[in-house]
Order: sequence, then C-alpha cells, then structure tokens
Amino acid sequence: MDDRTIERLIALNRAFYETTAGAFDQTRGAPWPGWRAALPYLPPVIHVLDAGCGNGRFGRFLARESASEVVYTGLDSSPALLERARAALPPSAILLERDLLRDPLPDGPFDLVALFGLLHHVPGEATRCQLIRELAERLAPGGLLFFSAWRFAEFERYRRRIVPWPADLSAEPGDYLLDWRRGERALRYCHFVDETEHAALVAASGLREITTFCADGESDQSNRYSLLRREL
Repeated sequence: MDDRTIERLIALNRAFYETTAGAFDQTRGAPWPGWRAALPYLPPVIHVLDAGCGNGRFGRFLARESASEVVYTGLDSSPALLERARAALPPSAILLERDLLRDPLPDGPFDLVALFGLLHHVPGEATRCQLIRELAERLAPGGLLFFSAWRFAEFERYRRRIVPWPADLSAEPGDYLLDWRRGERALRYCHFVDETEHAALVAASGLREITTFCADGESDQSNRYSLLRREL
C-alpha cells in the first residue's frame, strides 16, 4: 500500500473517532470474554501496555478480574476517549495520547502488551507486521503479547455496512470502508485479517504461540485472538 493511501486512511479513522467518540464509548463498556484467556498467565505484579486503549475498559477489566497488582499504561490517539479512560481508571494509570503508527512507543519493558480492537484500523500488511514486531520488542523476558483481529467480514450484519472503495485510493485484499449507524454517520477504514494473515502476524512477532482462538459476540466468533510469550 502506498504512503498516500496510508495517510488518507489514518486521517479517515482519526476523523471517525472524533465524530463518534460519545456513541462509541457508550457501546464499548463491557469486557470481551476472550480477555479472560490471559488471566492464568499473569505474574503477581504486572506492567501493562494497552495499545489503542480507547476508554480504558481493558484496564478496568484487569483491575476487577486479575489477582495481580497492575501498573497500567494506555495509549490512544483519541483525546475524547482518553478523557473517558481517565475518568474510569485509577489515578495511578498512565494515559498517553499517541498515534501508534507515527509516534514512538514507550520503551518498557512490559509484562503484558495488549492490542485489541485496533489491528483492523492499521493500513497495509507491512505496517501491521511492523507494529506487531515493535510491540513484541517492548516485552520483558517471559512477557505476553495478546492481540485480536476483528472478523467482521464473516458476518452479514457488517457486510451490509460496506461502502464502495474510493477510486483514487489503492487497496489490498481485505480492505473495506464501513459506515457507522449509531448517532452521527461516519466512515471508518477496516481491514479483514484472515487466518493466513493472522498466522503471518504471529510469525512476525518472533514469539512463542501459547494459544490462538476465536471468542466474543453472540456466536463467540467475532474476534480471533493470539496469546504469545517472549522466551526467557
């Protein structure tokens, strides 16, 4: 994918979240069931990097469900969603306004790096692989990378929201524009990560795969997860 298209798609998604932050926050309060898969692997004290933290709901989930002492850092490019995260998380949480594709990541090391609900917004296969590699590099020895890919193209309800791709933008297989129908109307760029690409992302991480599985949604198939570990 060419740089011009990548910049256009990043700008489109930034505008999407500026427009829909309120409605998006209202529909993103509950934890995803798939997150529970990481709980048995967490150490007593855990430094967490939540990449694309949105309103901080994964941090809230860890605070409620994990037996670990959690030191939490959340990154997101949406100031509106970060404000909602600040209101919901303990004062000790570190929340940073960062564009994961343009700004440097915190050095770490982290015991858990999470990437949920964001990978489908990353334009370009090479860019997605690079992001996974960079997140893996922030892990402490024995640390976990836990990421998900949204399987929207498998469901008719989301296929009905696909709109025509602009003729002046390049595209890779699996690239779509979806409309948003709750409150303000808006468009977002979404990429469908199929099983082959998901396996390639796991390989790009250089980490050991603990498990890959599907979970969430009415069918328990909405997201495909991988939980990976950096060797000691």
